Amino acid sequence: MNKWSESEVEAAVEDYFHMLRLELTGQKFNKSEHRRALMERLNNRSNGSVELKHQNISAVLIKMGIPYIDGYKPRSNYQRSLLPDAVSDFLARNPQFQRVFQADSENVPLIPSVEDFLAAMEDPPESENRRVPEVAEAKAIYNPAGINYLEREAQNQSLGDAGEKFVINFERARLIQAGKEALADRIEQISVSVGPSAGFDIRSFEENGTDRFIEAKTTKYGKNTPFYVTPNELVFSRENASRYFLYRVFKFRMQPRVFTLPGYLQDQCILKPSQYLAMANPGQ
Repeated sequence: MNKWSESEVEAAVEDYFHMLRLELTGQKFNKSEHRRALMERLNNRSNGSVELKHQNISAVLIKMGIPYIDGYKPRSNYQRSLLPDAVSDFLARNPQFQRVFQADSENVPLIPSVEDFLAAMEDPPESENRRVPEVAEAKAIYNPAGINYLEREAQNQSLGDAGEKFVINFERARLIQAGKEALADRIEQISVSVGPSAGFDIRSFEENGTDRFIEAKTTKYGKNTPFYVTPNELVFSRENASRYFLYRVFKFRMQPRVFTLPGYLQDQCILKPSQYLAMANPGQ
């Protein structure tokens, strides 16, 4: 199949952002109907080809710090110049989308009602190269607004607190199911009682009564959304690897899901620096 033309890529980007706005504003839409309508504007592209292009757009948006459509898992095997440029150009021509991203990054949904907390657990995502999932930002792609909305959402303390309460409820359900009600009653939200200096958010327990140290990271977006780790959290995970778990809560908007990464975070994630501490050193 021939490479996608500039006009085809622009049509796919336009359709993607239409769906993304609907998703972020809580409106229903049908991905299959959008795909069929888009295919009429393309050069005899297959369903699979269009699906992959939408996944490529998701990957570009993550690198820009912008949320992606939950149903389109990011795939980074895209045209390196054409697709990122098309996304950046679309956003430059349609600045109203920045207001949608901004509002959603600040939005904190109510803690969703969950009948079976334990059913929310699933496996971690697989990376494209079958290594561990990528964390933090990759090489930057130009975002006309210059704002990393994924980072802003990650810094939303109210969302983080809501996610921690969800994890506490999950841990209580896990221990109660194991017949350890007394341990369930002792679970502590360390982020409140001690603060960020502790290096973790929640003290829970194994069934034998030993400590389980939990760091909770919460997003309203999809499973592959990157998260941010502080140096203090990284050191704590190394020094307490045998008892440390990162709980990644995602899809928090409606139907929360969660996966865990046990042990030292550097062994579980690809860690990439997103900012540097700089001091002036003129003349050196």
